[in-house]
Amino acid sequence: MSNFLNKKNNYKKYVVDSKLRYFKPHATKVEKSFAEEITSSLTQNSKFINPKFFYDKKGSDLFELICLLPEYYLTRTEISILKNFQSSISLYVDMNTNLVELGSGSSVKTRLILDILTKLQPKTEYFPIDISEILTESSEQLLNDYDTLHITGIVDSYERGLEFLKNYDDKKNLILFLGSSFGNFTPDIGKLFLDNIFSTMKSGDLFLIGLDLVKDNNILESAYDDSQGITSKFNLNVLSRINDELDADFNIDNFSHYSLYNETEQRIEMNLRSLVSQSVIIGKSNMSLNFNQDELIHTEYSHKYHISQIEKLLIDVGFEIKNMWLDDKKYFSLTLVSKN
Repeated sequence: MSNFLNKKNNYKKYVVDSKLRYFKPHATKVEKSFAEEITSSLTQNSKFINPKFFYDKKGSDLFELICLLPEYYLTRTEISILKNFQSSISLYVDMNTNLVELGSGSSVKTRLILDILTKLQPKTEYFPIDISEILTESSEQLLNDYDTLHITGIVDSYERGLEFLKNYDDKKNLILFLGSSFGNFTPDIGKLFLDNIFSTMKSGDLFLIGLDLVKDNNILESAYDDSQGITSKFNLNVLSRINDELDADFNIDNFSHYSLYNETEQRIEMNLRSLVSQSVIIGKSNMSLNFNQDELIHTEYSHKYHISQIEKLLIDVGFEIKNMWLDDKKYFSLTLVSKN
């Protein structure tokens, strides 16, 4: 445990009550500000905005609406798999399994896993890892709903949070990375991410990852360009956020949502298209931007996979595949792997 004590010294412990606490690093790498990142990304030859900036309050609310759309199959399909695999996942977890989640939350998906563990265990330990502050409100709601649950939040990057937990106790960890978030990575960055996850896991730990599968182009494109225009509002909202927070003057009506499925790269490419030649001022950065008509601002990739590609990707990292669950239509996959 000496290695853990050394790591623990780098974190400050905050105790909310006997069932809720979190650790936060004393000193963290200084992250670029919103203004600095936007200034940098919008002055590249190929302009882009990091998709993490979608999720202000309005963006998060719009994404919740997207998850309910008939065209957006991802969330409901993943939930259906989680509901159906409860008996089989129980073969891999026991009384000595902690639940670790990359990204914090009290969503339906997290609860479906907690339902399994709390039936097996007299006490269930849940460790959400998130670079943003752990939301006490959502944690308290979980604690209200699960009497035997104890929550320890880690306010740090996924990799550093897992490294911190590596020797936290002798229990094995079940690490969740759901929602097809991995698909936002380019292949090189995705491989590096998995390598980092693997290196922070201890022998016997489990990793459950959700990945979207290649399917009919029309189904894919409709999921990211719905008939009600909610995805369009979600994409355009990032410009409104820049206006509000960085004193910019984007005319939202001069941009449109534009997404397509790139069959060669097996990914949805989401963009904002400039409808006219125009200039935009970002006051906080004292910067003027010029856009040509039809110029694109890239906002998100969402990669799709064949089952054989998933298996090769995970095995090449060093994981042992324990099981893979699919829905009836084979739209989505959940894959459980271990480090031996």
